[in-house]
Amino acid sequence: MFEPMIALLKKQQRKLVFTEGSDPRILEAASLLNKDGILVPVLLGNRSEVEAAAQDIGWPVEGIEIIDPLTYAGIDRMTAELFALRKGKVDEAACRTLLAKANYFGIMLVKMGYADGLLGGATYSTADTVRPALQIIKTKPGNKLVSSCFVLHRSTPDGEETYLMADCAINVKPTEDELVEIAVETARTARCFAVDPKVAMLSYSTLGSGQGETVDIIRNAAEKLKAMSLDFPVDGELQFDAAFSPDVAKTKAFDSRVAGQANTFIFPDLNSGNISYKIAQRLGKFDAFGPILQGLNAPVNDLSRGCNAEEVYRMGIITAALK
Repeated sequence: MFEPMIALLKKQQRKLVFTEGSDPRILEAASLLNKDGILVPVLLGNRSEVEAAAQDIGWPVEGIEIIDPLTYAGIDRMTAELFALRKGKVDEAACRTLLAKANYFGIMLVKMGYADGLLGGATYSTADTVRPALQIIKTKPGNKLVSSCFVLHRSTPDGEETYLMADCAINVKPTEDELVEIAVETARTARCFAVDPKVAMLSYSTLGSGQGETVDIIRNAAEKLKAMSLDFPVDGELQFDAAFSPDVAKTKAFDSRVAGQANTFIFPDLNSGNISYKIAQRLGKFDAFGPILQGLNAPVNDLSRGCNAEEVYRMGIITAALK
């Protein structure tokens, strides 16, 4: 799944900021990404601490840029730019205090064009990664929210399987319009993974078989999507079996362009999305990549605090490829 991304990234040499530069998992992944020539890592942290940590675990950081927010030569300019962005909300002294934190400092490196994207969260909470991104990078023109998706992938005797599920990490109870935005952004993400999106808006009802408030929300979101000039098919409301199984689709939604062949699944709320991707991961033995943040002006992604170095390595590739 990663080979086409890696081949492209080796040509582009995008620069990716890692906020937790002295974390052993970050150091191992950044060292390998640098060695493999996939991207250009930038580690944030005290140089002595980063180099000592790298020596302790045996992963070299020679040739990798290390920036200490506390001694950064361009901090005055960065502070002025952050103050201009946040004018009326925080004063200049507060901006300087914020930039002493790697999450804010790293986001400003992306905002100022020094780096192409950022990966953090090995020790930060999701909120501490998303908040500065929303405040500084902001959402894309026309977008009103940040959403997330997971990419699920497994190899079988019959070939490779790749699916996308959203929103599984951020939006608790999205509205109709938010579901529309989540669906569009997830379809865009699908194409980054060479998946031709066929989007199913999921429910406990298939095309009118059930009633309820959440069914109406999903149905209305699907109708709004169908009314747009989209370059991918979408249908809903669909139960998962109708969306996924060709045999069930023949009975429940025989004339649907999506039923029975969906590969991009949009859930009505965070409960169903989060539970479902974890069931697929554990019982279906899928590799789950994410959460991948969607809707921002630049690629920023959040790691799980329980991540390992391999997960950091893969999310580094994904983040750089999303620009």
